Amino acid sequence: RREPLALINLKKKNEETGEEELASRLDHCKAKATRHIFLIRHSQYNLDGRADKDRTLTPLGREQAELTGHRLASLGLKFDQIIHSSMTRATETTEIISKHLPGVKKISTDLLREGAPIEPDPPVSHWKPEAVQYYEDGARIEAAFRNFIHRADAKQEEDSYEIFVCHANVIRYIVCRALQFPPEGWLRMSLNNGSITHLVIRPNGRVALRTLGDTGFMPPEKITRT
Repeated sequence: RREPLALINLKKKNEETGEEELASRLDHCKAKATRHIFLIRHSQYNLDGRADKDRTLTPLGREQAELTGHRLASLGLKFDQIIHSSMTRATETTEIISKHLPGVKKISTDLLREGAPIEPDPPVSHWKPEAVQYYEDGARIEAAFRNFIHRADAKQEEDSYEIFVCHANVIRYIVCRALQFPPEGWLRMSLNNGSITHLVIRPNGRVALRTLGDTGFMPPEKITRT
C-alpha cells in the first residue's frame, strides 16, 4: 500500500504534461527516511498463571527488562515511540523499559498479542493448537505486520526509531514476512526473553535484519527462553 504508484490517482494525470506530471507526483509520494524497528520479546513471566492478568513477570523477568531497557538507552538513539502488546507480560516489560527512555510515548495494542500466526512447516509434536486458532490469530498477526511494518510515510523527513514489545511467535512471523521468507518457517527460530531484534526498512522498501534475538548484553545466568 506504500508503493508510490499505488498512492496516486492515475485518472487525474494531466494530459498536457503527461509523463512529467506523473513523475512529479510519484516523487512527492516516495519515502525519504529510513525506519528502524526494534522488536523486543517480553521478559520471563509466571507460567503458572491461569489468566493473562496472573501471568506477571518473575523477579528474574524484571531484571531482564531492566537490562534490556539499559541496553536500548545505551544505543544513544532518539526513540519515537514504544508500541506494545496489551498482554500483561508485555505491558510490564514495557513499563520497566520505559523508565530508561523517559519521554518516549507508549501505545498499547491488541494486534500484537501472542497467538498462532500460521501452521509451521515442518510441523512439530510439542505444540499443536486447534486449527481455528490459526485462522483467528493468524489474521490478527498478519494485520499487525501490515499495519506496523512498512516503509516510512512520504511526509517523514528524518529516520525514525521505534520499539515494539511483544511475543516470540509474533516477532518470528514478522521477521519471516519482512524478509520475504516463507512464513511457515517461523518456528525454526528461537528467541530469548528480553531479546532485541532490529529490522531496517529503507525508503525503497528493502528490509535488512541487523540483529535477531540479541541478548549478548545479559549475563549468561540471566538468559532464559520461557
